[in-house]
Amino acid sequence: MKNATVHRKFWRNKKVLVTGHTGFKGSWLCLWLAQMGARVTGVALPPPTRPSLFRAARVEDMLERSIMLDIRNRAGFARALRKIKPQIVIHMAAQPLVRDSYAQPVMTYETNIIGTINLLEAIRATAGVRVVLNVTTDKCYDNLERSKGYSEGDPLGGYDPYSSSKACSEIVTAAYRSSFFNPKKYNKHGVAIATVRAGNVIGGGDWSKDRLVPDCIRAFVTAKDIILRNPDAVRPWQHVLEPLSGYLILSERLFKDGKRFSSAWNFGPDNIDVWTVKRVANTICHEWGGTAHIRISHGSYPHETGLLMLDIAKAKKALGWKPRWNNLIALERTVNWYKAYYNRKDVRSLCLAQIAEYSNS
Repeated sequence: MKNATVHRKFWRNKKVLVTGHTGFKGSWLCLWLAQMGARVTGVALPPPTRPSLFRAARVEDMLERSIMLDIRNRAGFARALRKIKPQIVIHMAAQPLVRDSYAQPVMTYETNIIGTINLLEAIRATAGVRVVLNVTTDKCYDNLERSKGYSEGDPLGGYDPYSSSKACSEIVTAAYRSSFFNPKKYNKHGVAIATVRAGNVIGGGDWSKDRLVPDCIRAFVTAKDIILRNPDAVRPWQHVLEPLSGYLILSERLFKDGKRFSSAWNFGPDNIDVWTVKRVANTICHEWGGTAHIRISHGSYPHETGLLMLDIAKAKKALGWKPRWNNLIALERTVNWYKAYYNRKDVRSLCLAQIAEYSNS
């Protein structure tokens, strides 16, 4: 199959709802959609970090509407959905951090599970929705720390509250798909629902705590050492534009052939880009320059997975999607973004330029 691309013509004037649009991935997605002429509405809480990509790139200015609303508010979200009347819904609103899930397990489960239920219930009561994409995580699998990537049919699980909440979100989505939006009855209901699982995303504009790249950047700008908790942990790293391209390509297919593509999908890197934490940190130090130092912390921390890989054969074969930027390119583009930000350059223009570069690569 020919390598798939995102089609600008398809997205022009499409009414798209992005939940979690104020977050890191959500902001990048909104910029891409708006650049293609989509009519984008976002529903989310205010940006979760300061600084934030949402503010730095002035994302709100490119949207049709930006609604500040907690996904746990079932009635409020249902009213918003009826008002928006989207054709395509991309659900990113979540509590996305493993370590925060240990500190706030109830909030994590409420947001990631009940939030998903509220979304699906609202869609049941709203006419005109054609595509629903629930963005979960590679951590939704029952991770046995094997050296083979997990494929979409492997058992779900999760050691920590975050991972298990996303596995539950997957199960809930599958149950709603079977019960209310069954692909076998697609001609009757006309709604295509899929879930997507990505790797560890990196890119400019992420200031989340306890994430490797933002932690490195904070250390650089404050002239402090980089502290690594699990230097030998292995993760599937990828630039944020990689999974977003997969989400957009899949959404197009779901819109045109919902019966065929309503299922779960992995969008991760090739195995060559499954690196250790220490290797990523060393590479980003090299790209940044200067005299950054790495220090290994031997303190006691909550459990985190040591090895995680994704099998992306399904997306390659059925969609023609494949990764475009390896880790060296991804980290170089990421460092360039942060340098531009701290030099007070126009980072929205840089985001759009990187999207264009990625699309043409």
